[in-house]
Amino acid sequence: MLGIGKKIPDMEFEVYHEGEVKKMKFSGFKGKWLVVAFYPADFTFVCPTELESFAENYDKFKEENAEVISFSTDTVYVHKAWHDTSKAISKVNYPMGSDPSGKICKAFGTYIEDEGLSLRATFIFDEEGVLRAFEMHDNSIGRSVDEILRKLIAAKYVKENQCATPAGWKKGEEVLKPSLELVGKI
Repeated sequence: MLGIGKKIPDMEFEVYHEGEVKKMKFSGFKGKWLVVAFYPADFTFVCPTELESFAENYDKFKEENAEVISFSTDTVYVHKAWHDTSKAISKVNYPMGSDPSGKICKAFGTYIEDEGLSLRATFIFDEEGVLRAFEMHDNSIGRSVDEILRKLIAAKYVKENQCATPAGWKKGEEVLKPSLELVGKI
């Protein structure tokens, strides 16, 4: 499983994007922040609410020099069928990655062996492909895309400004400047 500070593995995969099936590699996103969102399966209940929310906020991610890719173990053809038939998924304008063998899910530590599905998980990589934040949880719990966007903005700010953010920090609020100075006598 990937850990904080580790580089994204350079893997090739198929996506359904802009009405076409395309091949991509993680290395193709160098120079951009990358949000990789794993979900269990197409044609389910929680997943379309999340993918729709990513779509509705996609321009905000792009404003932060970030790309979003969603992944499930479904094929690109299942992604296309879902895109063509679901009102929520028809809004998706970012790449929908396909991982039918589970190799990407396994590399990220999200694969559920007994089910052949992925856990619900989100990974945020910086423009050099280094993992800065991730969350993973039970598949019955939907994500907050607003919180993922907040984490992305915080990760960018911290990296650019060598600081730390307090709980719930939002852009424009005060940050913390870590110090190694001793206060008083020990």
